[in-house]
Amino acid sequence: MTWNDIFLALFDKCIARFQSGDTDFGNYYTPADLAFLGEIGYQPRELFDFVEDFCGEGDPSISTALLVAAVRRDYFMTVQKGVRSDKKITANDIPTFGDELDGMAYLPRLIAKGRAKLRGEMDPDLMFDCGGDRRFLKNHGDIHPADFLRHVWAAGDNDQKIADWIKAQQA
Repeated sequence: MTWNDIFLALFDKCIARFQSGDTDFGNYYTPADLAFLGEIGYQPRELFDFVEDFCGEGDPSISTALLVAAVRRDYFMTVQKGVRSDKKITANDIPTFGDELDGMAYLPRLIAKGRAKLRGEMDPDLMFDCGGDRRFLKNHGDIHPADFLRHVWAAGDNDQKIADWIKAQQA
């Protein structure tokens, strides 16, 4: 099986566990599952967060979870050369909900979370593509979270480039 097929099968397995009432994601993964997640630069909690939101809200979709994982995997393999970062970004390390960039509240926070997601540095208590992220992206041009991540990657440290791209999506 290809990595994406393994990811989708694991996602389905986690959905079944969650829907059976097991919300302790620590029980979800076999050693082989954990090895697979490590190979694609993913953390167990990241997958669980997508499963939990999908089961509770129907969003993000399974295809969105896969596309976001693909961006993370590409970054992990291309930029990080398969080496995990040992840094963790917590809620205290990122801008607040009300911080603005180019008149857009929440954007600095979303950019910081996007960069942390790309590098695999998200603290387990943070989630990229949480409800707030999805609302922002929906209200600013109906931007897909994987597209946002790819633009964050392409922009490097240039936050204004990201803001300009988002404004262009609203036109």
